[in-house]
Amino acid sequence: MVKLTKKSTEEQSIAVSDEQIEKAAEVFRVMSAPMRLRIISCLCSGEKNVGELLEQIDTTQPNMSQHLNTLYLAGVLDKRRDGVQIYYRIVNNNIVNICRAVCKQTEIEN
Repeated sequence: MVKLTKKSTEEQSIAVSDEQIEKAAEVFRVMSAPMRLRIISCLCSGEKNVGELLEQIDTTQPNMSQHLNTLYLAGVLDKRRDGVQIYYRIVNNNIVNICRAVCKQTEIEN
């Protein structure tokens, strides 16, 4: 168990278990690839199939599929099949909020 302390007007501390730290590290690992951040950004406007994502993101189909699978296995995305097309959508909005917060903070700092 690690105790994180944030100094502000009043002292606040948060006890974080090793399991919580491992889960947080896994979230950051999944989100560490710029391609995955691009995919999440594209899917914020709604469900898309692989072809639609490839129109917006410059990469190969195998690379796109690999990153989509990683996001799916991590529970960030869900998928459904419609004929030969596979459609992806965001199911974990907490991840989207984390991405937005980090992107906004980096914009502020620059």
